[in-house]
Amino acid sequence: MKAFPTQRKEEMVLYRRTFHQNPELKYEEKETAKFAKKHLESLGFQVEDGIAETGLVALFDSGKPGRTILIRADMDALPIHEENSHSYISKKSGKMHACGHDGHTSILLALSSELKTSFESFVPKGRVLLCFQPAEEGGSGADRMIESGILERYQVDAVFALHVWNHINLGKVGVVNGTMMASVDEFKITVQGISGHGAMPEHTVDPIVVGSHLVTALQTLVSRNVDPLEPCVVTVGSFHAGNAFNVIPETAVLHGTVRTYSKSVYEMIPLKMKQLVEQIGSAFGAKIILDYKRIDKPTINDPTMADVVRKAAKTVLGDDCITEENTRTMGGEDFSAFLMQRPGCYFFIGSRNEEKGFVHPHHSSFFDFDEDALPIGLSVMKEVIHTYLSEF
Repeated sequence: MKAFPTQRKEEMVLYRRTFHQNPELKYEEKETAKFAKKHLESLGFQVEDGIAETGLVALFDSGKPGRTILIRADMDALPIHEENSHSYISKKSGKMHACGHDGHTSILLALSSELKTSFESFVPKGRVLLCFQPAEEGGSGADRMIESGILERYQVDAVFALHVWNHINLGKVGVVNGTMMASVDEFKITVQGISGHGAMPEHTVDPIVVGSHLVTALQTLVSRNVDPLEPCVVTVGSFHAGNAFNVIPETAVLHGTVRTYSKSVYEMIPLKMKQLVEQIGSAFGAKIILDYKRIDKPTINDPTMADVVRKAAKTVLGDDCITEENTRTMGGEDFSAFLMQRPGCYFFIGSRNEEKGFVHPHHSSFFDFDEDALPIGLSVMKEVIHTYLSEF
């Protein structure tokens, strides 16, 4: 395997640690966006900002006719209190870059610099749209940027994004054909019964009993409605009812999530859930209110675009760098919305390094990643641009 790239590492580490110390939650990324805009304008880019509140884009045109490739980085942090002890920990209590978005933004900023200083080496023709996106963490920022019309306005042909990934060793690139990450759906079931004395249940409709049946029955959505070879998860994460030991309450509330991989199961589950919960409620004489929200779609890579990433990664890191181990996940990603609109690929840049202690999972209060992954991500993405624009 080739030695790991080091290009612009110092620059990206500086950016990344600045963002890490100053995390901003979804739709609050004003200072991060301001930093990115200032950097882009200093390079001569014309920036369109205020997209989906805090998002921005900048277009690079090689001057030679060709396709347009969009490269996205997410900017938002998480509402987590950081428990690390390194010199660049978050300065904002209860807010932390616990997923690596600070690294993604830094890579895209470095890419913008490369486009202005040495584009001839990796942009043979066409255009590159740099997309700085807000609110990936549960805010559907990708959907809102798409709704703003950027894909049509900039005539985007293909979309790509990377994610540093602590489940894959440094030097590896995780990429798969088809579905890579699950949809993210949220449901809230309110059971309305009839309250009364715990010693006289015959005069009540007990929402706790109804809710308990629902918890069990919801699992049949997976075990008896979905192909056993098809990934699907239904989880009830909270169940709240009552305040007294001898009182049957009037209501119970169940709150949970659904994760699916295929379009067919993604479309089927909410319909089946509605049917199931309403019929169970009817059987017990309770009223059921189901609030079902779509957050992220399944992240589905185009196989041809996945091959672009494989070819690019092998050029940078060698033939043995590609892995599918620890790459598919039931976690969600709103870049899925871009992939529903244009062919593209979402891929992981390995950032795990056990020797240095970079082993904690994403969304952990101890999360950190090996910053040697930053120049790897930059180099692979540059090669993705070169491969795509050369071959299409």
